[in-house]
Amino acid sequence: MAASIMLLVAAIWVSSVAHPNAAWHTIALFTHLASLVLGLGAVLVADYFFALWVLGRSTFAEAVRSTSRLHLLVWAGLTGLVGSGALLEPNLHAAATVVKLALVAVLTVNGVQVMELGKRMAVVAGPVPRRLLVRGGLTTAISQLCWWGAVVIGFLNANR
Repeated sequence: MAASIMLLVAAIWVSSVAHPNAAWHTIALFTHLASLVLGLGAVLVADYFFALWVLGRSTFAEAVRSTSRLHLLVWAGLTGLVGSGALLEPNLHAAATVVKLALVAVLTVNGVQVMELGKRMAVVAGPVPRRLLVRGGLTTAISQLCWWGAVVIGFLNANR
């Protein structure tokens, strides 16, 4: 978790000193959008697998197994967003940017704990413990709030 936060801090530092030309800005913007599709898309698919379980259309084990295969895509998307975002010259003094960075930090910490949660879910045999369901629900809610909050802030900033 500490390494993830340190990488975020490094990206913020890079964004304060880097001044890319127009071509690099365009490449960073494309990478940012592609990374959003990759990361958020994988998160939505993971949530879909658990929705199928809730609806009785798959087993809990199938949902956990399918979701675990998506972790690499989520992390690749998030990493691409952070890296490319550092080259998009964010206004680090704007309140909306600070909120977006906080959402990304919470999302990162949440993502790290998802890996531990997945390990606990993978060994469940029989009924799923209520505590695990609550933790999974909170994790999902935090994830969705952070992803969509950052998307909305990015959209609003792009249209100013």
